[in-house]
Amino acid sequence: MKGALRIFFTGMLVSFLGSLPLGTLNIAAMQIAIAESVRNALLFSLGSLTAEMIYVRLSLVAMDWIRRQEKIFKLFDWLALLIIIALAVSSFIAASHPHENRNVILNNNLPSFLLGLAMSAVNPMQIPFWFGWSTVLFAKKILLPVKVHYNFYTIGIGIGTLLGNCVFIFGGRLIASKIQNNQSVVNYAIAGIFVLTALIQIWRMVVKKKDFSKQLHEAEQKKQ
Repeated sequence: MKGALRIFFTGMLVSFLGSLPLGTLNIAAMQIAIAESVRNALLFSLGSLTAEMIYVRLSLVAMDWIRRQEKIFKLFDWLALLIIIALAVSSFIAASHPHENRNVILNNNLPSFLLGLAMSAVNPMQIPFWFGWSTVLFAKKILLPVKVHYNFYTIGIGIGTLLGNCVFIFGGRLIASKIQNNQSVVNYAIAGIFVLTALIQIWRMVVKKKDFSKQLHEAEQKKQ
């Protein structure tokens, strides 16, 4: 049990720190908290971390299958880019119409949980990120190939992601309350972050040119 608790807190810490850099999901959660409610933002985060936990589980037990899905992950890369661009455009539109104060992509009829689940599901970069960390933890014998470790590790990751998103959700609400008479500033700032995220995504897809399957193959070799 001591080892299981250790991997639980390790997964939670890595996930929490990994959720702090600006990204599509945490900024989207912040915008939902500002434009709608904390409850909807938390539901969105729960949906996104559910997809992440599923990816982690797959990366632990199905690497041979995952490594053969290069075309699917390339498609997901393009879908993710389109979503980021749409979010940026919607944020600019919301900023130019301050009385409406809504992002038409995030503020729709789809339940917040399902929206978070869908947006996280098209972000396949979670797989090499967590496979890389899992490889290190396997090598250090912190993570063992047993079911109880996998379960505690996955749950810790989910909680860490939720805590990281809460920083943006409650931080965003606090900032918005300080400048509540100028919500367009918030929307312009969020739109700028989405634009930056889109540029990073394009750089990763076009300029970096590191084959996704090669990353997984290299990590798998290290694991062995």
